[in-house]
Amino acid sequence: MSETFSAEEVHKLRELLEIEEIRKLGVLYSQYLDHDYLEELAELFAEDAVCEFGPYGRWEGRQTIYDNYVMVERTSGDNPGPKPFQAMHANTNHWVELTGPDTAVGRRYLLDLLTNREAGEHPFIWLAVYDEDYRKIDGRWKFQRSAIQFLWPQKHLTGDFPGRFPA
Repeated sequence: MSETFSAEEVHKLRELLEIEEIRKLGVLYSQYLDHDYLEELAELFAEDAVCEFGPYGRWEGRQTIYDNYVMVERTSGDNPGPKPFQAMHANTNHWVELTGPDTAVGRRYLLDLLTNREAGEHPFIWLAVYDEDYRKIDGRWKFQRSAIQFLWPQKHLTGDFPGRFPA
């Protein structure tokens, strides 16, 4: 028995494929960051992307984003240099809404865990929410804007958070 999809179902399936590509972008972000693949991480951002990272500042442009990740990730702590899996950036509840053929918005939760703690020590660094804008460039989804809304242990929020959700 062969069942064909309606035009509406085909449209929904295509939307789901786009949404899954955007979710993959978020997963790769955390994997690259945790592996200390900072060059690959920077390539996930549009050339003119903006990151609003609370206590880490506002980063504009892919090169600045890369440079600042190198500074934050490789120069902090007692051991300068690459530190694969010094932390794990677990992301959950990734909601994505397509806003046009090449644009989307999304929100995902961040559980930022430090991996070099002693047994019994609290592992959490941050509990936060990513608010993001995505843009499809040359057939690939990229981060256009990423704003981390830090909720714990200190609050660092952009002026529009939480805004109307979903947008």
